[in-house]
Amino acid sequence: MSINATEKPLGKVFTSDYRFAIPSFQRAYTWQTENVEQLVNDLQDACAHPETPYFLGSLILVKDGHGKYQVIDGQQRLISLSIIIAVLRDLEDDPDLIDALSGLILEPGDKLRGIKAEPRLKLRERDAGFFRMYVQEGDLEGLFDLRDNDIASHAQRNIALNTRQVFDMLATMPAKERRRFASYLVNAVTLVIVTTDDLAGAHRIFDVMNMRGVPLTASDVFKARTIAEISSAARNAYATRWDDIMDPLGDDAGTLEEFFSDLHLIVSHKAVCARLLDEFRKDVLKPYAKKHNTIAFIDELLAPYANAWRMLEHPTDTSLPDNVVALLVSLNDYPTTDWKPVAMWALVNSIRNLGDADIRIFAAPGSHTTAHDATGRAETPLQLHDIDRLRGILAALERVTGIDSLNRQSPLARRTRAAGAIRDLDKNRTLQQIRGFLITDEDRRTALAHLRGELQTSPAMKKLLLIRANEQKAGHRITRPRSLKAMPILPEQVGKTSDFAAWSETARDHWTNRIGNLALTQANESQMAPLSAYAQRRDRMLLSASSRRFPLTAELGDIAECTPQTLQCRQDETIRLIADHWNIRYDAEHTDLSALSEEALTVGTAKDSPTSKRVTIKQVLAAGLLIPGETLVWNRPRKGERWIAIVTAEGRLRMDDGKEYGTPTAAARSVGGKSAGLNVWKRTSNGQKLSDVWKAYRLRRR
Repeated sequence: MSINATEKPLGKVFTSDYRFAIPSFQRAYTWQTENVEQLVNDLQDACAHPETPYFLGSLILVKDGHGKYQVIDGQQRLISLSIIIAVLRDLEDDPDLIDALSGLILEPGDKLRGIKAEPRLKLRERDAGFFRMYVQEGDLEGLFDLRDNDIASHAQRNIALNTRQVFDMLATMPAKERRRFASYLVNAVTLVIVTTDDLAGAHRIFDVMNMRGVPLTASDVFKARTIAEISSAARNAYATRWDDIMDPLGDDAGTLEEFFSDLHLIVSHKAVCARLLDEFRKDVLKPYAKKHNTIAFIDELLAPYANAWRMLEHPTDTSLPDNVVALLVSLNDYPTTDWKPVAMWALVNSIRNLGDADIRIFAAPGSHTTAHDATGRAETPLQLHDIDRLRGILAALERVTGIDSLNRQSPLARRTRAAGAIRDLDKNRTLQQIRGFLITDEDRRTALAHLRGELQTSPAMKKLLLIRANEQKAGHRITRPRSLKAMPILPEQVGKTSDFAAWSETARDHWTNRIGNLALTQANESQMAPLSAYAQRRDRMLLSASSRRFPLTAELGDIAECTPQTLQCRQDETIRLIADHWNIRYDAEHTDLSALSEEALTVGTAKDSPTSKRVTIKQVLAAGLLIPGETLVWNRPRKGERWIAIVTAEGRLRMDDGKEYGTPTAAARSVGGKSAGLNVWKRTSNGQKLSDVWKAYRLRRR
């Protein structure tokens, strides 16, 4: 087995020397928006020092002959880098730079060298076509126009979401700064390319480089450092004490790293911890070591916060008051965990004995006698104090977490808020004085605009929003069934016999992705999909008694016919309930923001930079980029078809049969197309694709 390793800049990696392929046995693309956001932020920070190269890690490749390489390690980075380059290309208007950026992800081919024109990176078969069409070949407008049901896999969804995220980040940069960023990316960002001609050998290299089989966790490192500072007489006892504290947290390296990162934030008030092992030792352990008192670190810091972490993981098993448990359950609803440091601080500073070795963390159901631990020691109950303040902190924390989640704040912004809150809490400031709990009028308007418009969020967040609205209406916490989902009242496919067929295409398109169209139910997608009539869908949603616990779902039983006005009423009520729950209904001037339209809420808040938000025909018309009455054509020579659509003054496309559609995709689907509506329609006047018109609108100076 021959092994070769060399460090190269990206400009030398994305060349015809390497044609990357993801083997079928590899996992799919799993990076989330947080991961790609962190990568872009890191690269932007590095770009501020152009003289310093940025090392992005290693690629482990198996040479497959003729410049082809199977990617054993590095898939996530290669795909994410391709997305970044594709977005840079899409935002560029210099033809030479567009060609240069395109050449990094698309091989133009070389007949003399026997190189075919193809993407430089080929994904697994299931996702390769999707990635090539929308990202590598540059149909970002088509990608942004896709709906959830147009996406076939989790990997494709991650690609779509991450491309949106990168676009929204890079679009805010001035063109000059963005070009400087692109130059730094190509010339100063480096990878170590490790190649072998043996697959088994590649896996061995991967194992060695990643220390598989002998993982050294953050807890292992910090334990060794801490115990070494303790006198020999107490060393064994405190080594055991450390294990007693940390073993209940498990041995997952990611979980332990998250815990110590949160503990670092609590102590240092620093939102960012780029090098945990170094920064934790410097900011947290070193002050104790200087005082020769690392025992105090274990007893007074590690123990109570580890126990607080356990309580956050399983709040319903604790002996905390019910209203505190309810708040912790609400916080655990969120997909993000940046709220944890503040919640940990609140628990530690509200329970006097949380660091005690014999503390009883969890309730002993049905026991009226003193509980004992596994060693036979008597356990002492929690000694709570100032419960009102604890509830106040957790309620304020849930509020800002919800609003930040709805407003899609970055991880850095969320951790900065947490660090600021703990800094002020340490100063014993009142809840009203804590900057980390401050919600501005702009925060209120932005949150309500997101609620009022198309929901650009995850299914989990949609469900959470409905839970908040229903519990606000009910006036109490509602016990949730495990299979609870947020399901649309409108069917995805409207048949000719459906009562929704009487709705205009515009009305159906308007309500498809809005909160007024959703209801909590135990029914799932497979049960709901065949049902196209309102009565059928309503009855299936209400079939389970658990579904009827939720008042906004239960009231569907009193609605005999569903109209756009019905959904509008549900929308208004749901938004008002959520606004009341988070106390964002009124601004400083006592304006009822929940009653304002999306347009009114966003007045004065629009950015000068483009975003990935869906663009409508009406918007393009208003900008003068389309003309009412002009003709669009879709030629399909293989099928011998030629379809014509007329742009109406109302912002619709009229087909030859007189039917009108609210989007290019809907018009394409009406004649047998799938999802790439923007990519198929062309102007008869100049042959320009609608995707280019949409891009021109998105990139216009506002």
